[in-house]
Amino acid sequence: MTATTTLDPQVGRSTLPFVDGFHPERPLVVNFYRPARHQPNDPVVVVQHGMMRNGDDYRDFWIEAAEKHNLLIVAPTFPDSEFPKAEGYNNGLLVAGDGSIAPRGQWLYAVPGRVLDALRAGGVVDNPAIRIFGHSAGGQFVHRMLATFGIGPFADAIAANPGWYTLPTLERRFPEGLGGLGLGEEELVAWLATPMVLLAGDQDIATDDPNLPSNPEALAQGPNRFGRAHFMLEFAQAEARRRGTPCHWTLVPVGGVGHDGAAMSRAAAAFWFEDRIPPVDELRPEGAAVA
Repeated sequence: MTATTTLDPQVGRSTLPFVDGFHPERPLVVNFYRPARHQPNDPVVVVQHGMMRNGDDYRDFWIEAAEKHNLLIVAPTFPDSEFPKAEGYNNGLLVAGDGSIAPRGQWLYAVPGRVLDALRAGGVVDNPAIRIFGHSAGGQFVHRMLATFGIGPFADAIAANPGWYTLPTLERRFPEGLGGLGLGEEELVAWLATPMVLLAGDQDIATDDPNLPSNPEALAQGPNRFGRAHFMLEFAQAEARRRGTPCHWTLVPVGGVGHDGAAMSRAAAAFWFEDRIPPVDELRPEGAAVA
């Protein structure tokens, strides 16, 4: 298949095919919401879906905020048929089936940037403030993207309710740490200095969720997602102190919300564009997990 080089979504909801030049045999789609008044230098939010590969749902979670704050919503969607399991999405296809490390250009964490390049080529965006949000498996995607590619084109990044974390250490192999990827101390220090928000629902405390990672490395980070977010921040702060370098990560709890992609999306939108975390009645949690 020929790589997609230009994207020009219509006003309102749309879904467009996208062929990444480094994965032409694995087509994906991008779900958009484009307000009628959005101009090329108005804000953009890239949204990374969860393990259900439901980019259309995650796009829709942001429509209310998109209209209120004039945001272009861009939700790259990686179908499980083409990008199976955690290895094919959360872990970015970094490690091949034989255990070797894939060439850097094939790492999925570069795909959002290439989607943005196609939007620039289509005249849809110019040089706006671009933010990236991911929930659940998408939160895993976002923080690993920052670890391996840096902040890149993004002004801000939120990783919400990841099931577990890649730790800022070179002493443990990926995905538990950054070891074995060819990255070094310079990249690790840069990641610690990156302004990353860990958005954590304080009711995301289930220990029997079948989608909660239960490998030994994940369990070592805590019994539930809320606890693991605290572990991640404390680990990072200790690593930064040991090096005498800054850690610009913050943990922002969201009261009354569990593993709920819709409510966490509303919390992220208010955090970025209204400088607040709304009360639980405004966040409208679903009462069941929305991954």
